[in-house]
Amino acid sequence: MNRLTSASMIAICSLASTTAQAQWTLTNLHPAGASDSYSYAADSGFQAGTVYVGGSSYATLWNSTAASRVYLNPAGCLDAEVDAASGGHQVGWAFVDDVDHASLWSGSAASWVDLHPSAGSSASYAFAISGGQQGGCAVVSGAFHACTWSGTAASWIDLNPAGASGSFIYGIDGTISGGQQAGVAVVGGKYHASVWSGSVASWTDLHPAGATESAILAAGGGQQAGWTFAGGAYRASLWSGTAASWIDLHPAGASQSMVYCMTSGLQAGAAYVGPGEESHASIWSSTAASWVDLHAFLPAGFTSSEAMAISSDGVNLYISGYGFNSSLSRFEALLWSRPITSSCPADFNRDGVVDLFDYLDFVSEFSSLSPDADFNHDTVIDLFDYLDFVAAFSTGC
Repeated sequence: MNRLTSASMIAICSLASTTAQAQWTLTNLHPAGASDSYSYAADSGFQAGTVYVGGSSYATLWNSTAASRVYLNPAGCLDAEVDAASGGHQVGWAFVDDVDHASLWSGSAASWVDLHPSAGSSASYAFAISGGQQGGCAVVSGAFHACTWSGTAASWIDLNPAGASGSFIYGIDGTISGGQQAGVAVVGGKYHASVWSGSVASWTDLHPAGATESAILAAGGGQQAGWTFAGGAYRASLWSGTAASWIDLHPAGASQSMVYCMTSGLQAGAAYVGPGEESHASIWSSTAASWVDLHAFLPAGFTSSEAMAISSDGVNLYISGYGFNSSLSRFEALLWSRPITSSCPADFNRDGVVDLFDYLDFVSEFSSLSPDADFNHDTVIDLFDYLDFVAAFSTGC
């Protein structure tokens, strides 16, 4: 079942989204002996990024504690980084044979897969992963070209649009059939927020009217998020597949803001606030007024912070990133977490918000006969699960 019923349409139109708030807990992920550390990715209860030790950078995976860190650099590689994670896999790059190689891991150094195109590219990077697809860019004839992979170097597809001097993929939406890629195309020397559907010809320009530049850095659930540069400021932004759908998330009083990551109904990134206009890790619920300053949960001594990744394991919501510890003069990987407090069955994705994304997530699971779609817990996935979910969704919480 892949269309909205009349009852569910009424529910979607009439249900007011409800957000459950809980206290955030901070965990410092900085490993002993490291000079700097950053978390750029999250996958359920895991975080990933890079750690600097002895002048080298190590692609790193954490399981919500500093002591749990695992280094992923392949043998002989002194520099590497993880930039995205999903479904137990991580992507980024590794410096191999004096060239940056787009890379894929499955939780260990031994699992490393080299995604670097076999010919025609002088460097490559993977910045996004979802549903068995990886996205990023490769340097072709001196220019960055947006591209995708499907788990091997040979699967590389060049997505650089005709007329664009460069392009990048920063997000992949695995909830859309066939996958949707999102990022940036450089048009007339300016960044334009862009989406693709697996081919060069599918490129769509989402650059809003009145903006000087724009970029998409994350995608999911049919939406895209990133920033626009308008009115002399970077503004956190949200789209729903068209340029006209653009929503300005820029908080009141901030000088700049950007979204780096998103999940169902939530966006995270940074806003520059206060007398010093330092970056503060931030989270939104799809409106400018919903902005929450996560920097407020950091101890004294942290002068700036950024939220780079957001995920959930069904029990807790996790946001990871990094902050600058001015007392120790170093960047430290950080993890904010809070319980998902909603006990409402209609909150299917358990992100604390009941909204359209819960419906879309349920339909996706129901269509694929996932065990999670057994809404009434009778061990059979059938029409009654769908009807029971629609009834709960219509009622709300």
